Amino acid sequence: MNNSITLKDISKALNLSISTISKSLNDSYEISIETKKKVLEFAKANHYSPNRLAKGLKEGKSRSIGVVVCSLENNFVAQMLDGIDKYSTDKSYQIIIMQSKESHEQECACLSLLHAGGVDGILISPACESVDLSYLISLQEQGLPIVLFDRLSDEIQTHKVGADNFKGAYEATEHLILQGYSSIAHLNTNTKLSIATDRLNGYKQALADKGIEFRPELLRSCDYTDSQTLADDLEAAITFYMNLNDRPNAIFTATDQITTRCLAILSKLGYNIPEDIAIIGFTNTDLAEALNPSLSTVYQPAFEIGEHAASKLIELIEKKQNDIEFETIMLPTEVNVRNSTRKRLRS
Repeated sequence: MNNSITLKDISKALNLSISTISKSLNDSYEISIETKKKVLEFAKANHYSPNRLAKGLKEGKSRSIGVVVCSLENNFVAQMLDGIDKYSTDKSYQIIIMQSKESHEQECACLSLLHAGGVDGILISPACESVDLSYLISLQEQGLPIVLFDRLSDEIQTHKVGADNFKGAYEATEHLILQGYSSIAHLNTNTKLSIATDRLNGYKQALADKGIEFRPELLRSCDYTDSQTLADDLEAAITFYMNLNDRPNAIFTATDQITTRCLAILSKLGYNIPEDIAIIGFTNTDLAEALNPSLSTVYQPAFEIGEHAASKLIELIEKKQNDIEFETIMLPTEVNVRNSTRKRLRS
């Protein structure tokens, strides 16, 4: 038995037309704030759920959005997905999530399945392997709206939403320098996407502005193919660093997974943080404060990135304006200082 409440039921209860109820639920400018509030409160109290299928058939849309991410295991990705889901649900769209596992081939397979399934648009954070976005561009040329989020590329012209990676990297490196660390290594990913290049450039610029020479041997890139390869690469990189005659006294790490794994590997190898080597990096882990030592981090507004990305895609789907000028939105990061970068006490 289906006891769900309908527009007609709300209309009868509030003595308003079905058209007014519908426009109120869709946040129409034609309806007063007071009426919209009354309708929304009644709908929420009575567990009204819009029939997405019926609405989609009427509009000629599936009211579904495909979302392609690198991995569902990543805490930062999960937070972005929460933002995407919240905004999409509020606008009566459902999301279909697929993961590329950092494989360009798997990414293309995901996109193909989503397109065949009739999604209204695609939100994508490209895989580290994806230096060629021609398949994505071909879908766009067929009329499929596409928005990039988090990992951005100049190869495709569309809306793009991410964090200000250059500024975040610059401020993290500057923080280490001001704490007395002058020999700073950088661990990054082996991708040409902006997420890596912007963070590398921010690191280099901070060194240059403080009169510190960039040392190529202190830059190492890690393979993101799978978690074991990443762990092996990180341990090899740290061992290399610590065996240098002029070894680094701090590490700036570029991604969520690298940062947290790096802390564990340093501890496993017997190094004290920050006495032997300090560490700061990009990560949104909720455990940063609880780790030993507590981890200095560059925080990214993941939920907001997801919200903004969903907003821009739905704008493209619904074509609310005739001549859309594509935007690149860079949201601010925040350096959170903790014990892993305490002031250096010795030269």
